[in-house]
Amino acid sequence: MAPFRPFRRRVAVTGIGVASPFGLGARAFACGLREGRSGVRTIGHFDASDLPVRIAAEVAGFDPLSVMEARDLRHVSRAVPLAIAAAGEALEDAGLDPRALSLEERRGCGVLLGSGGGPLDFTETEFERHFRNGGSGQSLYAIPSSTPGTMASEISMRFDLRGASHLVSTGCTSSLDALGVALRAIRSGDAERFVVGGVDAPISPAIVRGFCLLKVLTESWNDQPEKASRPFAADRDGFVLGEGAFFFVLEPLDLARSRGARVRCEIAGYAATCEAFHRVRLREDGEEPARAMTLALADAGLSPADVDLVSLHGTSTVLGDRIEAKAVRLALGSRADGVPMHALKSLIGHAQGACGAAALAASIVAMEEGFVPPSSNSERLDRECALPVRPVATRPARLATVLVDTIGFGSKNAALVARREERVAR
Repeated sequence: MAPFRPFRRRVAVTGIGVASPFGLGARAFACGLREGRSGVRTIGHFDASDLPVRIAAEVAGFDPLSVMEARDLRHVSRAVPLAIAAAGEALEDAGLDPRALSLEERRGCGVLLGSGGGPLDFTETEFERHFRNGGSGQSLYAIPSSTPGTMASEISMRFDLRGASHLVSTGCTSSLDALGVALRAIRSGDAERFVVGGVDAPISPAIVRGFCLLKVLTESWNDQPEKASRPFAADRDGFVLGEGAFFFVLEPLDLARSRGARVRCEIAGYAATCEAFHRVRLREDGEEPARAMTLALADAGLSPADVDLVSLHGTSTVLGDRIEAKAVRLALGSRADGVPMHALKSLIGHAQGACGAAALAASIVAMEEGFVPPSSNSERLDRECALPVRPVATRPARLATVLVDTIGFGSKNAALVARREERVAR
């Protein structure tokens, strides 16, 4: 039985915007997902020939000049134009033209951005200019644009949105945590509407080298990039670095219906926990990731029996996948073998702090179009990770409730529950 809860506003997603390794736009993302196409390729941002890892999942076909002028691009991280492109599409998809909104409406719309690395690529470039060129060519905005929170301000300024403008940075759980903060603010009446999502653009020489030092990236598939991301596979040996921006418009369900907006889904539950254990390692017991999933379901007033699809964190690290599999089994119990699951990172790599928002976008596509996305490169699963993921083409399925799981550096865990609108009682 679901616990008694006082009245609280229900929260709808009314707009989606995406910049992913499948290309620019939510439609390109949906097509790549349905086709089970890999977005992993040889790095094109820079010459990676001297690095042990030469592959990544870069956003395909994106021209930053389509979003920002050259004079502004030199003063910001690559993540900024990616975020602006995705946020703009989300607003358009929600039927909201910022230029047509009243001052009161713009003051009621905030921006919440989740990012793990923030503008690290920009900061890296500024340090290079300082140390190699004696400061020649250094940006006037080297300091403010290296401050992570300024990225949220860039979105607010672009669309003249006057509500709270915040950035959440909690590693891999960043964008799911940002969605959770927005959910709670709208539920409680503290906010009316949010443009919320995640962005990361960590594909730069120093960042890739730093991940190589941590021994968390796969070095085995430089010549076959599409086979590199292998969640839960017996021969997995590290993740593929990715980038992207995934944004949504969140607003009260009753407001969305009153203005005739298309409700893409309801955000029904969210929870976060911390193992308080280690900078990068996970406890073997899987209890805290499992507790995050259990609490998210309880927050939605649901149980494991209601879950139709699980979006797994599935990074392809030996330790992480094994412990996540244990956590999912703890959270879902006997349902763990019967619920379809998918590992999005097998297709688009690990977009760091944006990965939770990417998983929500994929979940909405899957619910709306009625299919279980494939999990590539999982033909031979590790027996310790034997979750029901399938390396086959998309499978038709009626999906009404999706559980999204994320696990991050610093012992952090977050989970979110999304429900299809037809299951949302009027």
